[in-house]
Formats: sequence, structure tokens, C-alpha cells
Amino acid sequence: MYIPNVSVKVEITSLVGIKLNVESGAETVNFDVKARLEEKERRSQMVVVVFSLFLTTKPSIVKFEVEGTATLTGKDTEINKMLEVDPETKVPYVFQRVYQYAFTAMYLLSTILNAPPPPQDLLFSNRGGVPVEDVSVEVATEAAEAVTVQADTESEEKSKVSASRK
Repeated sequence: MYIPNVSVKVEITSLVGIKLNVESGAETVNFDVKARLEEKERRSQMVVVVFSLFLTTKPSIVKFEVEGTATLTGKDTEINKMLEVDPETKVPYVFQRVYQYAFTAMYLLSTILNAPPPPQDLLFSNRGGVPVEDVSVEVATEAAEAVTVQADTESEEKSKVSASRK
């Protein structure tokens, strides 16, 4: 859902890409996703949410971890609409904007690591046949919405790329 009068500023504070398997002969790659989105601060016409996003592949080829904040500004009623969960995808609408921003960073990391990138529309409906193994969503009712999806990791890490800003 696009709400034109709500501005969403996404800031990535931590970005990690780890290549788990150098030799991958897999033709099909499935993505497991774990994402979390929770409200950190609320003021009149502004909400700040903290997010984390973890993606891994099956077979284990690469793992991505992205963390940061998203600041929503606009009318309170419209901000609340952005924090609602899409009944079709079970993901809060604001997470569409967060994932769009995080996707760009993960795509660049996948290029550096020579690994398959996540699909641009991984968390949304009409994925066009992209195989997604496990996407589960956890919504925290205390503040805003939370999205959670867990990923497996392998102990043997061959390549690692990371960046963080505090």
C-alpha cells in the first residue's frame, strides 16, 4: 500500500554478507527470511521503528543481515495505516519500503560475494514463481508491528563482507 503523504526515511546501521559455500552447483535457490520491525519512538506526526532482516539460502550459499531504523513522518492516521499488517502477505506495509531500501544493499553485497541476490519482491505477493522456502511473520502489539523470519547458518564461513555505522 502506497500512502503518498507519509515519508519513510530508512537508515541502515549494520550490513553483513557472508558467503557460506564457495562451490555451489545448485540450480534453484530458496530463501529463508527472518525480519523484525518494532516501534522505538512515537511523537505527534512521527514514528521511529527499528528493523532487522536476516536472509539465508537453501542450499547454504550466502547469508545477509541488515539492521537499521525507519522514520515515518506524516499525519498520525496515515502513519498508523503504514504500520498495519497487509492481510495478504502478513507483513506491515512499512516493511515494503524498508525491504526496498535493504534489497539494494543486499544486491550490491551479493555482487561482491559472487552469490545469488535475493529477489526484489521477496516479502510481497505475486512473486512470479520465485522459490521462497520460509517466510514467517511475528507482529509485536506493544508498539508498532514486528516481522520475524529465522535463517539457518553454517559454521564454515568462506567469505565475509560487513559494514556498520553507529
